[in-house]
This record gives sequence, structure tokens and C-alpha cells, in this order.
Amino acid sequence: MPDSLRDSVSTMASPSARVENSARDFLASLNTEQRVAAEHGLGAGHAYHGPLLIIAGAGSGKTNTLAHRVAHLVLNGVDPQRILLLTFSRRAAADMERRATHLVHRALGAASRQSPGALQWAGTFHSVGARLLRENAASIGLAESFSILDRGDAEDLIAIVRNELEVDVTKRRFPAKGTCLAIYSRVVNSEAALTEVLEEAYPWCVPWEAELKRLFSSYVGAKQAQNLLDYDDLLLYWAHMVAEPSLARRIGERFDHVLVDEYQDTNRLQASILRALKPDGTGLTVVGDDAQSIYSFRAATVRNILDFPAQFAPPARVVTLDRNYRSTQPILDASNAVIDLARERFTKNLWTERVSSAKPRLVLVRDEIDQARCVAERVLARREQGMALKSQAVLFRSSSHSAKLEIELARRDIPFVKYGGLRFLEASHVKDVLSVVRWADNPRNRMAGFRAAGLVPGVGAATASKLLDLLEASPGALAVLDAIKVAPAAVRDWKMFRELFATLRAASVDWPAELDAVTRWYEPHLQRLYDDAAVRQRDLVQLREIASTYRSRERFLTDLSLDSPDATSAEAGAAGKDDDYLILSTIHSAKGQEWKAVDILNVVDGCIPSDMATGTMDEVEEERRLLYVAMTRARDELSLLVPQRFYVHQQSTYGDRHVYASRTRFIPDALLDRFESVVWPLAVCEDDTAANSPLTSPPVDVAACVRRTWD
Repeated sequence: MPDSLRDSVSTMASPSARVENSARDFLASLNTEQRVAAEHGLGAGHAYHGPLLIIAGAGSGKTNTLAHRVAHLVLNGVDPQRILLLTFSRRAAADMERRATHLVHRALGAASRQSPGALQWAGTFHSVGARLLRENAASIGLAESFSILDRGDAEDLIAIVRNELEVDVTKRRFPAKGTCLAIYSRVVNSEAALTEVLEEAYPWCVPWEAELKRLFSSYVGAKQAQNLLDYDDLLLYWAHMVAEPSLARRIGERFDHVLVDEYQDTNRLQASILRALKPDGTGLTVVGDDAQSIYSFRAATVRNILDFPAQFAPPARVVTLDRNYRSTQPILDASNAVIDLARERFTKNLWTERVSSAKPRLVLVRDEIDQARCVAERVLARREQGMALKSQAVLFRSSSHSAKLEIELARRDIPFVKYGGLRFLEASHVKDVLSVVRWADNPRNRMAGFRAAGLVPGVGAATASKLLDLLEASPGALAVLDAIKVAPAAVRDWKMFRELFATLRAASVDWPAELDAVTRWYEPHLQRLYDDAAVRQRDLVQLREIASTYRSRERFLTDLSLDSPDATSAEAGAAGKDDDYLILSTIHSAKGQEWKAVDILNVVDGCIPSDMATGTMDEVEEERRLLYVAMTRARDELSLLVPQRFYVHQQSTYGDRHVYASRTRFIPDALLDRFESVVWPLAVCEDDTAANSPLTSPPVDVAACVRRTWD
């Protein structure tokens, strides 16, 4: 096996004693529990090779532990090409691979001159699924040249199919295309019936069940006719593939070890795939934290991690990582207390050697305007004390919660970047360029073809549709492009587009020079189509930089569709203008991140938990986990803002009015000793004693004082 991690081990450290000593040295940096996890099933005294569940608390060094386990496997003779590492982002897979490679080099020492190769099977569930489907396409009746729809294109295809079905939407509201795709995705990933999904998550769509079934059936037919797979199909087809025992055995046997990161974020479909690959759990390692399971809206289920040990006989081994390397002990004490009230969980109590006398702050403010002022003042005060803006974050349950704060930050000239908005691939100019590449890659891709052809001036919807119909009936794409009749004014531009298409189809230039050719062709159209072309041009430069990291067009299109960057240049705003900027983020987008100081907005019932997520106990428990995730992002300072009232607009019964809020139910009176209770500003109360008294639930004296000031 040329240029592999195993070659490096076998040639440089063939004596088993040397490998054992090297492993012992490089594992010395791990704490006791981390080392147990890394060594599981390997070496003397490790006879049990069954499944392993690593419960990794927030900030407990999960990534480091998993990287050490991968390196330890390689040092003990496991072929890196027989290790499957599944993550939830391409970045995480690359980071894990980089760390493991570094650890192997370090363990082998300076004598190792051979460069260990990459883990061949490290990636997201969806990217690995795409590779396996292409490899096994002939065995499952799938064309190897399938294209992958991103979410935006999938929504557009749903809309086209819906229009073709001529559903009568005049009698009552029919779900929008995004909602239709979300319902379809939920059905696929949760392995639940459409009836169940509609009743639990989309009750207002229940009357449309029959029409939705027709729509989804036609949607699947349209994808298959055009040789397309959407994001969810990559898991669905993979699951159906390994449901065939012979294929499951063949694919499962090619991997000695399967390691899964962030297992609490998996859905039922992903869990089914893993059980098919490793029915008895041998060689299966999953890492996660049930307390950070917050993605049920993506069909993730906390049951996967809670039920994992009992799915095997004997049960999976459970190793708990509870030493935290991120936060101070007072922050952990408060976070532990919040999650300790959860209805069901793996028991753990995070601890650290980072002592501090500063408790997290519960900050009572009058309303959202004062909340914004309070946060802005604290941000600037920390900056004056030497804490960079980038080291501070403001987190919130819903994107709209930061609206007043954004206005206040702009007023005070505090630059910021907000996460949780438009994704890179959803920007129209990026979709324009990629549609040309995707169409050349798969001429049967109607979505890409319709968009690409429409970029040529003078080519309208009718011409584009006729062109695509002809392409479906003819295998000769270039002949069809030559034969199609366009308006006289469009002949010159169409000829240039045809030449570009021919170049891409012939693959006469190497990747990423193909993308360069597309962006050169597209530049005058960018100037024609968008007023802010200069800003959008930066995104195309970024796209070129991303493309340069890939060796082929196919891998680029696959990975970019599955794991795109978060923001466009137009959104980046402060990031393009200032070296330092404050981070604003939804809690969901903040998972996996950390900052020196964190402020959490609207820690009141109705916001955390959201009043839209309290219909069932499962929903309430996930909201509790959301607050826990937000609190454990803080390293040194944590503030939870508690507005006492909100101004509600356009209430049909009562009109515009103030409504009073209560502190979140997740911090009952019994937990108040874990926090420092603060009123901001102190001047709102004439009675300083009342202003500085501990918060109670409901906050009787302080709330009355606030109301007297503003009633």
C-alpha cells in the first residue's frame, strides 16, 4: 500500500516493542479517561474489541481523543485505508486527519522520513455516501455520473414538479417549496411515515397529505429521469444499498474500524447504516454528548446515543470524558446544574482545574432596548480591558432576537459578523457559475441546464425548456446545442457559450482551469446582472481558491454541494472591513465554538424555551440542551440577559402592547446560588437594596421597581 500511514509504521518501526513504546509516549498527554478510549481493544490487556461509546462532555478534548485513537490504531498495524471516519463537516474530517498524521509522525520520531498518506475514507456521511454510491453504482442500478442537487436546486425542482401536477391551491394554502422539501427530508431521515411527520411537525399541512404523496413520488421520478440525487438521497440510497446483505457485508468488511464523530447529531437513517455495516459492533466507535443534541429539526434524534449501548450484546463499552479544558469551574457548576434537571441523560459532572471566583451573571434588564445597550457597553468595556472583539460572542435562540442589538452595535460603530444566515452556495452568482459546471458534468441535469442557458442574453425560458427536452431525447449534447435556434441577437453569445460547454465536456483542460474558463466567460454577465458585481466577484475568487484544493471536478462538485462555506462576501460585512469584530450567532450555529466571553440574549420563557417548541416534553428537553450548549461556549465570562418585558406589535385582540416575561424555567430558584444576580442599570430603582437583591422567580421586588419606572 504505497504512501500510507501503515507503510510509515511498518518500515520505520517494525519491531513491535518500538511501536508499543512510541504509542505509550504519545498517549502520555491524554488524561486517564481519554487514554482508555484511545486504547480500547488494542494492545496487551485489551481483549474486548466490541463497540465503544465515548460520552464527551463540552470542552473535554473529544477531537483530540478521537485523533489519538486513529493514530493508535495505525501504530498498532491497522491499515489507514481500512479506517472509515465519519464527521459532520469536511473541516472536521480534515482536522482529524491532520492531527492523526501529526501524532503518528511524532510517535515514530525523527527516523520517519516517509510521509504518511491521507486517510482515504475520512469525510462527512454524505460525501462518503456519494463515493460508495459511485463505486457501487452498477450493482444498484444507478448511473455513476449522477449529479447532486444542493438545497436550493432541490427546492426549485420541487416547485417545477408541483406546477406540472397542477395542484389546486386556490381553495387553501399549499406548502411552499421549501416546506415541501423539509417535509420530504424529515420523512426520509427520520424513517417515519408521512402521516406521522405531518401530524407531529407540520399539522397545518395534514389536509394536503394525498397531494404531498403525489408530489414526492413525482419528485423522485424527476430526479431519477435526470440522473440526480439530492442531499437526502445520498443517505437513503446508501441505506437501501446496505439493506442488501451481500452488499452490506462487502462494504462492511472493507473497513476494520468505523469511527463516528458527533453521534448525538445522527438521524435514524444514519444509525441504520452503521448497524448494517457493523451488526455486532466490532470495530465501531462513536463519540458524542447527549447533552448537546439540538438538531431534531434536521431529524436528528437523541435516542441514537442514549440507546446505543443496549443495541449490542454484550452492551457497548461506555467511557465518559468529564474533565473540561475550556471553562472556569463556576461556569461549569452553573451549566451542570441546568443539565442535571434533564429528564434522561448519561450522568456526568464536568470539572476543571481552571478556578475562578467569578460566577456567571444573571442580568435583569428592563426590555430589549436596555438589553442591547447593556451588551454593547459590556462588549466595549471588555475591549478596553484588552479582550478582542473576536474573543466575544453574543448568542441567541432565534436570528430575529438580535435585531435591536444590531442597531445598537451599528450606532456605536462596533463591527460584527452574524452567523446563521445565507449559505455560500445559495448566493445567486455562485449558483450561476456552478450551474454551468454542473450542466457540463451532466447534460441531463435540467435544473443546472435551465439556469445556465438562461444566463445567455436573449435565451428565455421557452428556448431553454425546448433545449432541455431535446437533450433528454438525444445523447449528443453538443449536436443539440448546435441545432437549437436562438434569437438573432443571441447568436454571438450562444456561440461563445457553446464553445465553453464543448471545452468542459471534452475535459481538454485540467481542474481547476475549467472553473477559471467558466468565471472568465461569466464575468461580463456578472457585470450585466448585478449592481454590486465587485462585491460578488470576491465570492468567485473564494470559489476558485476552494476549487484549487481538489484534483477533479467530480470531487469538487460533490463536496461543495454537501458542505458549503457559511457566508458570502456580501454578508461578511465587517469581516471584510475590520481586523476585529464581534461575533453574533444563533445557538445552533455556535455549537462546537468557544469564546472568552459570551452573552446570551432573552433567557426568558417564550425565547428559551421558544414558545414554538414546548408542545412535547421531548421539545422542552431539547430547549434545555440548547441553553446548556450556549452556556458551555464561554471560557472566562458568561452573562445571561433576562429582559422583563417585550413590546409586542400587531396583536389582533389587544393591539400593540407590552408583555411581561419570566426567567427561563431552566433556571429555577434552587439554582440561583450558581449565579451572580445583577440589575442593569442600577439607576432604574430608587431603592438600591431592591435593585441588588437576588433574583427570585417571579422577581417580585425588582420587577415591581422596573414597572413603576415605566408605567
